[in-house]
Amino acid sequence: MSYDRRTRIEQMRSADRARDRRNRVLVIGAGALVVAGLVTFGTYTILDKSDASASSMSGDDKGAKGSDQKDGDLATGPIEGEKSWDAAKLGRDHVQEDVKYPMKPPVGGDHNPVWMNCDGEVYKKAIPDVNAVHALEHGSVWVTYTNDAPASDVDKLADRVSKTPYSLMSPYKDQAGAIMLTAWGKQVTVDGADDPRVAQFFAHYVQGPQTPEPGAACTGGLSAP
Repeated sequence: MSYDRRTRIEQMRSADRARDRRNRVLVIGAGALVVAGLVTFGTYTILDKSDASASSMSGDDKGAKGSDQKDGDLATGPIEGEKSWDAAKLGRDHVQEDVKYPMKPPVGGDHNPVWMNCDGEVYKKAIPDVNAVHALEHGSVWVTYTNDAPASDVDKLADRVSKTPYSLMSPYKDQAGAIMLTAWGKQVTVDGADDPRVAQFFAHYVQGPQTPEPGAACTGGLSAP
């Protein structure tokens, strides 16, 4: 084989190898583009779903946070029309006799050794002040009402109390307002069951900071008279 022929064959082989390399590069590049496209599409799809899910969860979270914030606001803001008494001046002795309290319903003072059961108790008849005050000492909220309170409001309040440990409810004939809420050293008259001060008062004072004996029992005491 002549030198020229060998040279030409080698040139043709070199050209073939170069063409093969270009083809492989093109195939690999095309494959990479396809993979990249699939990855990009998959990532977009995942992110899109994640965003949608996050948006949905964000809405739920906002609702939950809104509720938490609302509860926090209820527990810290002032209560319009609330009356307060100096806890240091409210007696806490256990006595067997009746006590004449200066306010109706009483917000504290000396009381009977036996507390009124206050684990969401709704009493249909009046209960003894001296036992109810002991329940207040344990951190309960006492809801009282007169005959002037609308039956629908009484029912709504009874439903709230029945679902709230450390609360009790009873009729009270001689109080100033149709519906009143009382805790140890605290009291407010409300306009009805839907008055926002009801929720505020419960948030503030069910086992609230005013409680002389937080965590003390609200069962095992005196039942309905």
